[in-house]
Amino acid sequence: MIKSYITGFPRIGEKRELKRALEGLWSKKEGFDEKHLDEVAKSLRSRHWEYQKNVNIDLISSNDFSLYDLMLDTIYMLGCIPTRFTEGAGKDLYFSMARGKKSAVAMEMTKWFNTNYHYIVPELNAQSKFLLNSKKVLDEYNEAKAQGLKTKINLIGPITFLALSKTTDNSDAMAHLDAVVGEYKKLLEQISKLDDEVFVQFDEPIFVTDKGDLLSGKIKAVYDLLCGVSDNIKIIFMTYFEHALKAVDEVVKTKIYGMGLDFVHGEKNIKALDVLAKSDVVLFAGVVNGRNVWKSDIDKKVEFVKDIQKALGGKDFYVGSSCSLLHVPFTLKYEEKINPEVKNWLSFAVEKLSEISLITALANGKALCEQGQKIYEQNKNSANSRLKSELIHDKNVAKRISELNKFEREMKFEERIKIQHEALNYGILPTTTIGSFPQTTQLRVLRQNFKKGEIDEQSYEVGIKKYIDECVQFQENIGLDVLVHGEPERNDMVEYFGEQIKGYAFSENGWVQSYGSRCVKPPLLFGDVSRPKAMTVKWITYAQSKTKKIMKGMLTGPITILNWSFVRDDKPRDEIAKQLALCINDEIADLQNAGIKIIQVDEAAFKEGYPLRKENIAAYEKFSVDCFKLSVSSALPQTQIHTHMCYSEFNDIIKTIEAMDADVISIETARSGNELLKIFKSVGYKQEVGPGIYDIHSPRVPEVDEMVAQIRALLEVLPKEQLWINPDCGLKTRKWEEVEPSLKNLVEAVKIARSL
Repeated sequence: MIKSYITGFPRIGEKRELKRALEGLWSKKEGFDEKHLDEVAKSLRSRHWEYQKNVNIDLISSNDFSLYDLMLDTIYMLGCIPTRFTEGAGKDLYFSMARGKKSAVAMEMTKWFNTNYHYIVPELNAQSKFLLNSKKVLDEYNEAKAQGLKTKINLIGPITFLALSKTTDNSDAMAHLDAVVGEYKKLLEQISKLDDEVFVQFDEPIFVTDKGDLLSGKIKAVYDLLCGVSDNIKIIFMTYFEHALKAVDEVVKTKIYGMGLDFVHGEKNIKALDVLAKSDVVLFAGVVNGRNVWKSDIDKKVEFVKDIQKALGGKDFYVGSSCSLLHVPFTLKYEEKINPEVKNWLSFAVEKLSEISLITALANGKALCEQGQKIYEQNKNSANSRLKSELIHDKNVAKRISELNKFEREMKFEERIKIQHEALNYGILPTTTIGSFPQTTQLRVLRQNFKKGEIDEQSYEVGIKKYIDECVQFQENIGLDVLVHGEPERNDMVEYFGEQIKGYAFSENGWVQSYGSRCVKPPLLFGDVSRPKAMTVKWITYAQSKTKKIMKGMLTGPITILNWSFVRDDKPRDEIAKQLALCINDEIADLQNAGIKIIQVDEAAFKEGYPLRKENIAAYEKFSVDCFKLSVSSALPQTQIHTHMCYSEFNDIIKTIEAMDADVISIETARSGNELLKIFKSVGYKQEVGPGIYDIHSPRVPEVDEMVAQIRALLEVLPKEQLWINPDCGLKTRKWEEVEPSLKNLVEAVKIARSL
């Protein structure tokens, strides 16, 4: 018998209801209090459970919902709260850890493995204490039970929790394993009283990494203790994003009920079937892609599931999503404008539920209901349509790729930078921003009205130019050295470019949670890509015409466009990246021909695309570096190329960053101090660096003295001749009342630092 499960489900809401409730609370909007937030959250959980129940998913999750982040929930649950926040309580405490407050900077945030989702990093030290608060876990189970559902409870596993933690005193986070497991034991004791039988899913994705392999020896001792709490608890050890073969070898030595394996992104997991066939551990097979939006070929998936069943010797097992459906948009229900042919190839979270249900039924040999049969026939037609579609293949793009012969800039950095210093004439500790300024309600309404046809192009351009004028004037008034135009015409740093590139499609409501209330709407890269015309020249050159200072051109790099898009799965990613690089290459040529002297090519998502296994890293690094260099190879020696990377641990990729050969790199260091910068010094990094001196993901405004201290710390690592001063990321999500004083303080801090 084959049953179905969902690893986890999106929580932001199909119309971003949670986002609006959160932001209304944070801005103290009338009617948006904690009670309202709780009501919205409860309504969303109920609706999400119903979607899964209606298609007969056997194991539906509870506690996969969060008001901000599941790792933050776990920090709160375990009571390991940094001392700078312990004065608060309840939601004020919870949100202050994520967003900061006047008296305390926010906790560090970084990418969840190689996804675009961000998690709050647990912050520990040798003296950290733990105190269980199980209320949320128990309440949500009982909430689902009142709705007639017995859910599996989702928890971040103790080993993954500690493996992803940082320590502030260089102690070993794993030293707390016994203490953390002790709190989980208490939690399981309470869970055991909820029902006669309770499934508990421990997410342990650390074991799909090389670091996890080194930790695999801890699995048996930890899970022997947890499995021994109560006979009525069935523990599922869930992994996703890659293979977890070493973990399988350890799990089968325990009394763990089930093992979750990703068969979409962890192809080597197929080797685990022989081991599982000889054990009592039940397989939870992730066969439907939880990270991409293309329909499954149901016939092929059913055939694959039957192969698994055969390899397991006919044992019972579960079929579900490869990972949480948090990583895909909610539903196609509201998509009315997308090309119908492309829409027919898509499957979002709600639609993937039906796919899992159909695959399970067909693999069990069950007859489909009328609605199921209709979806199945549509699926077969969709697979055939995609194979034959003329929208996908472009002979001109293929020809240009085959004729490529230039991949490098003309001069080495040491020669280029001398020319640039003479041409650009910027001084010590030059100041700039990463690119975007606040996206105001007026701007969003302006763009929406233009897209809807409610205003004409002239009215739209008047509004955009007015905002650019204001941004330029503000930057000149406070004394920034290198200016930006503020990006008022851009809805998103990837979607904006995708809208102008052939081979892309766009959803109306395909929002995916990035962190907290922040959502992104990744474009859909379905075919060969090319740039029909210039994408940014009009607005950048207009901005340059309004100032005698240097105006920086702003582009998104090919690897970030790739990693932040939902990418076709019928062509190798390195080939697609090369096509994107040519689009950026053409844009750089047009910008410099129009007189733009500094061009920033953002690669914010460079690191998150890294494979989770070392064996695959060299290939990714090669095509990523090659594509970045291809994209900027049209830049003349006097054109200064900047790049920006955020939320990255650079220690293991510093040589790769060096190989990208950008003239200036700006990075996030505001939450991590100058530790990140030390790696640049240790390798003798020659290019110039702009470490972010304040955290833009928090609403707090840092004081001048605080920024001076931050700059002093930077100067202890790198010489002032090598440093740029800037915020740690774009300012799009902040409000002007936060941005204006923060940037004024930044400029004032630099004036002081220059005199040191």
